[in-house]
Amino acid sequence: MPAAQPVVSRAARLGPVTAQRPAASRPRPTAAFFDLDKTVIATSSVSAFSRPFAAGGLLSRRAMLRSAYAHVLYMAGGADAEQTERMRRTLSALVEGWDVAQVSEIVAETLHDLIDPYVYAEAVELMAEHHAAGRDVVIVSASGTEVVEPIAAALGADHVVATRMEIVDGRYTGGIDFYAYGENKAVAVRELAALHGYDLEESYAYSDSITDAPMLGAVGHGFVVNPDRTLRRLAAEEGWDVLTFTRPVAIEAFLTPRRGIAAGVALAAAAGAIVWAVQRRRRAAR
Repeated sequence: MPAAQPVVSRAARLGPVTAQRPAASRPRPTAAFFDLDKTVIATSSVSAFSRPFAAGGLLSRRAMLRSAYAHVLYMAGGADAEQTERMRRTLSALVEGWDVAQVSEIVAETLHDLIDPYVYAEAVELMAEHHAAGRDVVIVSASGTEVVEPIAAALGADHVVATRMEIVDGRYTGGIDFYAYGENKAVAVRELAALHGYDLEESYAYSDSITDAPMLGAVGHGFVVNPDRTLRRLAAEEGWDVLTFTRPVAIEAFLTPRRGIAAGVALAAAAGAIVWAVQRRRRAAR
């Protein structure tokens, strides 16, 4: 999509995304659920932090190479369910014994350097459109909460669904309390809908991965992003629309001023930034 094309033209093709329904016909709130890796950002969020993790003494050279291989495989679109599960086991073993506070600090300090250049402009524009239409924006990712929450905060998301690693005495045990992958994403979406009263038939979901088919099928408006042949075929069968995202840009191009996500910020401050971003958008909408 040419950069000069106005956002309104793309939004018009999506139709109901920007349409604000009358209150009488929309008694229940709705949401837009976004996968993170290769849907909102043009890279793997976990692999992006492998270098600073190594610099912090958390990753060995051998582990770095394994992480790089997994990243190449993932970006090439070659990570099927079996390979993704293998990567999950590998990463689970890698983080065993890591200090949670150190991981959070590294993510906070390097977030903008590593993630900013890879954010899809089209995804951020869609999030803004959904917020303007009164919908909550939810990031749903198989990556860990320590990585996903600060990214979601920078994007102004309202809620996060992410993998939760088991923690004992401030360190990761290598166990997983909740793996936000495949069917588990759909389960989490339904649980969040029950908690907040979302009408899933009137909600939206976006993903680049066929493993997210359960999540896409859990809402009334599913969209596949930059799909491979298999996902495109499934989208045609299920009636999901196809989107093409091509413009990775810096988050700061959309968030001005960039407060609450400065270098050195802790995860607690990231949560506060979500509230700030939502309130700011709602004030602007008035």
